[in-house]
Formats: sequence, C-alpha cells, structure tokens
Amino acid sequence: MIDHTKKLVQEKFNTGNGYSYDAEVVYGDTDSVMVQFGTPEVEEAMNLGREAAQHISDTFTKPIKLEFEKVYWPYLLISKKRYAGLLWTKPEKYDKMDTKGIETVRRDNCLLVKNLVTECLHKILIDRDIPGAVQFVKNTISDLLMNRMDLSLLVITKGLTKAGDAYENKTAHVELAERMRKVDTKQHAESQSLVS
Repeated sequence: MIDHTKKLVQEKFNTGNGYSYDAEVVYGDTDSVMVQFGTPEVEEAMNLGREAAQHISDTFTKPIKLEFEKVYWPYLLISKKRYAGLLWTKPEKYDKMDTKGIETVRRDNCLLVKNLVTECLHKILIDRDIPGAVQFVKNTISDLLMNRMDLSLLVITKGLTKAGDAYENKTAHVELAERMRKVDTKQHAESQSLVS
C-alpha cells in the first residue's frame, strides 16, 4: 500500500500535471506516508495532503482509507523512525516541536545530550538560527572540556539484561558495565584469597 501510495502521489502531483512542484514520498512506514510537496506554504501543503489522501483513498478497497493528519515544517528526517519537525494541524500556528527516536526522547543518553539536542533543534527549527545552534554546541563542548559543567548531567542510568559480551553493539554503558563487572570479580577474588 505504501508503494501504491508513492506511485500515485508522484504520478499525479507534479509540474507535468499543472502543480507548482514535483511531489516526492520521502518516508513510508507501516501506517503512514510522508510526502514532500515542495511548497513553502503550510496551508497549501495541508490542502495538497487532503487532496492526495482523497485521491489515493478512492483507489483502495473499502473500508481502507488514507487520511491527512499533519504537516511538518521545517522537517529533519534523520533516518527511519528518527525525525524532528514543527508539527502543524492548522495553518495559523504550529502545535509543537515533535521528535521521534532521537536523543530528546531516548532514555539511554545522559541529560547533557538530551538538553544539547533539544536546544539545537529549537534554534534550528523555531529560531531558524543554524549558526546559533553550532555556537551552542561549541560552547557546550568548551564548558565540558574546561570542567565548567555539573557532572550529574553526564550520568546514564540504564539496566542491562544480559552479559556485556552478548551485545552486538558495544555502546558506552555496555562497555562500562563490563569493565565494572571485571573489577568487581577481581576484587571479590582478592577478598576471598585474604579470607582463606
């Protein structure tokens, strides 16, 4: 259905058919399709989204129906299930900054990373200040290197469900837990030899 939707959107919504831009399906996953219509106007994107939903729904067997849901503008698509953007459900004002699958919502990062990414996204998406985002990252790195940062911002609280060598990807917390286990094992063995 996603491939069918992509084909119909790109066949219909293009300059050859009198539209101002060539539409492109940039993301499709399970129950949603994201289309870049090319317009910088939120209201026009909403109208095109509704038109596309109706056009495609007419080709599906009932009761299957595609519905227009929202516009993201601006929008950063990082990878599958990882994106951020300003979410609009009405053309007058965005509803919120919406993030999926990135460090602002993930629980396996320290607070510093979450705060850094959140502030950068705010500067990029809301303030439209990319140089400001870059400068904020540089200042944060400088503060970190100069020990001008609260160390509690660097704490990661995470549980492991298996031994460290059983993980395919050795992330920082897996590596640290494995080192701590080895130190604990060594200290336990040393304390046993002192007792005997």
